[in-house]
Amino acid sequence: MLCLGIESTAHTFSCAIIEKKGKNGKILSDIRKIYRPPEGEGIHPREASRHHAENSPQVLSECLEKAGVKITELDLVSYAAGPGLGPCLRIGAVVARSLSSYYDIPVYPVNHALGHIELGKMLTGAKDPLVLLVSGGHTMILAFLGKKWRVFGETLDITLGQLLDQIGRHAGFASPCGTKIEELASKSSNYEPLPYVVKGNDVSFSGLLSATKRIIPKGLEAACFSLQETAFSMIGEAVERALSFTGKKEFLVVGGVAANKRLSEILQLICKRHNCKFFVSPKEYSGDCGSQISWVGLLESSKKTGVKLENTFVRQSWRLDTVEILY
Repeated sequence: MLCLGIESTAHTFSCAIIEKKGKNGKILSDIRKIYRPPEGEGIHPREASRHHAENSPQVLSECLEKAGVKITELDLVSYAAGPGLGPCLRIGAVVARSLSSYYDIPVYPVNHALGHIELGKMLTGAKDPLVLLVSGGHTMILAFLGKKWRVFGETLDITLGQLLDQIGRHAGFASPCGTKIEELASKSSNYEPLPYVVKGNDVSFSGLLSATKRIIPKGLEAACFSLQETAFSMIGEAVERALSFTGKKEFLVVGGVAANKRLSEILQLICKRHNCKFFVSPKEYSGDCGSQISWVGLLESSKKTGVKLENTFVRQSWRLDTVEILY
């Protein structure tokens, strides 16, 4: 089966085609165009949606060409229906709706967070992991039980990705800033004490954000190093507690921040203490991409038919733990 997946939740517009044979999936193409805001600024939903609308024809054309697939050969179309930025989500939904209507192809709305997890499982081979989802839109510790992903811990305010981006923008960089923060942090070992807030299995980053801004004048590299060490240690404590509670023997990190090497180092040490296999989504597919949406569409198509066009909704706030998993 062939599925076209469309991702447009935030700064990335992406189309990807995955071929599913049995239980295995093969990525035939994954084309992306990323909206880059001015330096020191975050994503403007209206500008990002305009970017997506202008680039969607080219991205779709390149995706089909690279995969060697004609639109009429597609078995289904899936799109990211949420959570995300409303104007951006609607561009992806319109593209999916148009293709489904004109070519009579079944269409599937997909939860963006679920896409991160399922593609991560497909690419790493993890079967039943405790999952850490860390990105600009999510910071959650999850385990699967009773047809749903259950939340064992999450952020109480801003996400880990937002924390890194806001510090980066404060320093004058353009979003996304995670790679730049990681680069600067690697050049220092001078730790400045910062607020460390873990409440049960939840974390809070707002105080850490304010405190890091105050120490930047002392040295940006040291501030980035201290920020990473504090935030990642907080995440590590919550993950270790969840591993102890669930007894899981697999651990998977997904989301854009999964690409951070220092975060992986800390989490690998924790997994070693718990005799737990460590998996991390490949860097190429850790951020937002159409492959995540395409693969979930294929999984869902095995158990249910596509939705009617009038039900091709978008939800800016669509929590993962409300999604019933039928496949």
